[in-house]
Amino acid sequence: NIKKLIRCYDRDFLNTPPVKTVRFGGSVAETLEKHKQGDSSDYELLKHQLADPEIKDAQIINWLQEFRSCVTHLTKDHEQLIYNILRLPWLGRSQAVVEEYMAFLGNLVSAQTVYLCACLKMVVSHFTPNLPRNFDRCHQALQLIIRYECYVHNLLRVTVYIPSIRRDVLEVIIGKLLKLDVNASRTDIEEAEEKALQNQKADNQTEEGLFDMDEDVSPHQDRTDLMVHPVAERLDTLMAVLMAYIKDVCHVNGSLHVEMTKELYKDLLSVFDKLILPTHASCHVQYTLFYLCSFRLALAEAFLDHLWKILQSPSQPAVIRQAAAGYLGSFLARAKFIPVLTVRACLDLLLSLIHRYIDSQDSSGRQVCCDISLHGPFYTACQAVFYTLIFRHRAVLEANMKKGLEYLQSLNLERVVMCQLNPLKVCLPSVTSMFAAITRKYQVVFCYTVIERNNRIALPVVRSSAGGDSVTTNTNPLDSFFPFDPYLLKRSGKLIEPLYQVWEELADAELLLTKTGQQSSREDEDDFLCGETPQTEGIVGMTPSSFDSNLCSPNSIGSPPTLKDPPNP
Repeated sequence: NIKKLIRCYDRDFLNTPPVKTVRFGGSVAETLEKHKQGDSSDYELLKHQLADPEIKDAQIINWLQEFRSCVTHLTKDHEQLIYNILRLPWLGRSQAVVEEYMAFLGNLVSAQTVYLCACLKMVVSHFTPNLPRNFDRCHQALQLIIRYECYVHNLLRVTVYIPSIRRDVLEVIIGKLLKLDVNASRTDIEEAEEKALQNQKADNQTEEGLFDMDEDVSPHQDRTDLMVHPVAERLDTLMAVLMAYIKDVCHVNGSLHVEMTKELYKDLLSVFDKLILPTHASCHVQYTLFYLCSFRLALAEAFLDHLWKILQSPSQPAVIRQAAAGYLGSFLARAKFIPVLTVRACLDLLLSLIHRYIDSQDSSGRQVCCDISLHGPFYTACQAVFYTLIFRHRAVLEANMKKGLEYLQSLNLERVVMCQLNPLKVCLPSVTSMFAAITRKYQVVFCYTVIERNNRIALPVVRSSAGGDSVTTNTNPLDSFFPFDPYLLKRSGKLIEPLYQVWEELADAELLLTKTGQQSSREDEDDFLCGETPQTEGIVGMTPSSFDSNLCSPNSIGSPPTLKDPPNP
């Protein structure tokens, strides 16, 4: 099994109990956190203990295991600490120390490429004639470091001549990329880039006027494509490799090879279902499918069809159905290569699903309340509709305004907004506000009465998806996640940029600000959410609700939804 062969290189240190040793100070994770907050006492103690010439094998193993568990936090800010680790006398130690040290080196250069040269220099420095017995271990360490640097590229090359293992290889690679992705949050990446930009501006102002010669070149000029955040930089490199592989597999002599593209799509879709779809708040790895689907409209339609089947299937866990709705809405909103006919067909399906669910609740005879744990997929389907219309309403209207307005009226959005389930209460406020502004502008539905009532009156029960009947003030009770929010990685992002629908509806944004009285300080942002998606700690509900599944899939693009005949009573 290819996965077992690959994993044999990586010791499962998380399942290995730490060696009991005597030491001073807290754990590595606690020490790094205290240092970040300004308390460096334990941090300095840690560096001192690492430099102890009488440090024991058990102590080294204990430290290395802890460092491996938080390697994503060992950024360039901890350069001196890393150099202390690289000076540890590991070669003359027991085999257990050597193995743990090599595993640490592999993890370090994989997550923090900034230390690659330092690691290589450290290993090469041990090639001294006086200690030939260390040569084999040094060569092993070098091979390990280089393996991590070329890990993705060479594994993907293997799949070219052994295609039968491609799905397993993609699963391993994407699993590793997802770990990097979730450890480099959108907020962290943006803050790192903003801080670097401010520092660069400050440096430029300081140097202004000192060197005005035409020959001068800014020291930052050749680094504009590099990510400041170290994990994001690593992820950017690997995403570029993976996307180049996708393009090479699908194209032969510059032309799309349909059969090979279909086979790769099937493999990626399998990995998507297993790893990407259940992963909350990944920012970039899902763009592998986004990129692949741009090659041919049939692929995009197949992906939408797949998401649709998951959303309307009562046998799927609610959390997966909600994730599928998020992907469906985000893909329709952001993919430039999806035509209006496809958007309309998907909206027809979503609205038919929503109206049937409202019918089922109205006919049940029970009191309906705003219960996310019970109606979660319904609310995420509503939010997918609202989000899609925010981005694509212009495309729906621009060809023929009269027919476009008639189409929007035919969706009966007023019934959705006014129903007892009250989706405007649950959806993300930024989505609700923009949807209300746009539908008011075109007189499709007036949402502000409901919004103002929701703002004044707390509903009797607003359950979190983790359970419980307490009223919550959570502004993101659905734990909303838009998987195709703006792509932040610079080099691999060049492939996504021409395919991506940025937020350009300035007239509607101004209308929203006029209505709500909000002031915006982010005039240059390309996303109307502006990073406002709140972070919640709750888990999205796992209880499947009784969505009606008697709806067709969006296979016949542009055709109205076809309903299957209901079963005889």
